[in-house]
Amino acid sequence: MELPKSPVPYYTLNMRKFNVTGLCVPGKHYMADTGEKIAKIVDMIEEGLYFHINRARQYGKTTTLFLLNRALSADYTVIRISYEGPGDVMFEDEPSFCRMLLQL
Repeated sequence: MELPKSPVPYYTLNMRKFNVTGLCVPGKHYMADTGEKIAKIVDMIEEGLYFHINRARQYGKTTTLFLLNRALSADYTVIRISYEGPGDVMFEDEPSFCRMLLQL
């Protein structure tokens, strides 16, 4: 079988890479199978339960939230908020928190 001509060498087209900075994308990066973990979190959400993600660096927190967003977005309106950047001023009092939250 002859391979189609491509400007990119064939051996690089489907190669995944190790990612150690931020979000891992299935099919693009090597990653552990998190399907069961995502399914458990979705079940918790559907039952009205709370969950938390609390791990050290490089344990897949960002990737878990990305995959959870993708799993939930068909049935829910997912709102993503990051508290990175505003600093401690945001948490000084309730009015400050509400003002800054609405600006995120």
